[in-house]
Amino acid sequence: MISGHRAAFINNEAIRMTSVVRMKNLSKSYRMGEGDLLVLKGLDICINEGEFVGIMGASGSGKSTLLNILGLLDVPSTGSYELRDREVGGLSDDELAELRNSYIGFIFQSFNLFPHLTVRQNIEVPLVYAGIPRRDRMRICQEKAEKVRLGHRLEHRPTQLSGGECQRVAIARALGNNPSFLLADEPTGNLDEKTGNEIMAIFKDLHRNHNTTIIMVTHNPELVHYFDRIISLKDGRVENA
Repeated sequence: MISGHRAAFINNEAIRMTSVVRMKNLSKSYRMGEGDLLVLKGLDICINEGEFVGIMGASGSGKSTLLNILGLLDVPSTGSYELRDREVGGLSDDELAELRNSYIGFIFQSFNLFPHLTVRQNIEVPLVYAGIPRRDRMRICQEKAEKVRLGHRLEHRPTQLSGGECQRVAIARALGNNPSFLLADEPTGNLDEKTGNEIMAIFKDLHRNHNTTIIMVTHNPELVHYFDRIISLKDGRVENA
């Protein structure tokens, strides 16, 4: 008989071995004048469910290009990108948009909130586009706001919130459609150290206690201890993963 602890360990390991993102020999180039500029060069990357992965590298290493491809905002020139075992190469713009809205929660450095909307309404935006009924939207907004410790601020507007609270709203909004993974682009870049640590504590809680898969692009070496592992880019190649 397998003990409860051992069974939980086996179940957790099975979850973590479920691939969310898989890239094989992926490259990206852009036309520059009469030639091509090769930005990403033969990347092999696999990110499993429940991982908290940091993507790091110097300016010009390819982080932004990789971020755009991960978020289905751009497509590879060659190679393969599978999202939840579905190859995204060859999909139409509408199909990419549908996948993006269903599977990816975006969090940006600059929050990207609507200043004239309340916290609740900001969290609701992707739910409205997804056609979620109003009663369900209210419940989901409350639930996601509670996860980021903002359940008491739902009727406030971004101008009435601190920078850290605005980023928490952005995280709650990204969680709204229960995405396969959160894709965070320098989410503490506009925050002071104390507030940045508070935001990282939110990510840590989502990762540890809710098995949320998080891919975070950052240049901040002070954050490395939060990640399960780091994918380091150098000159468009994976230096280590």
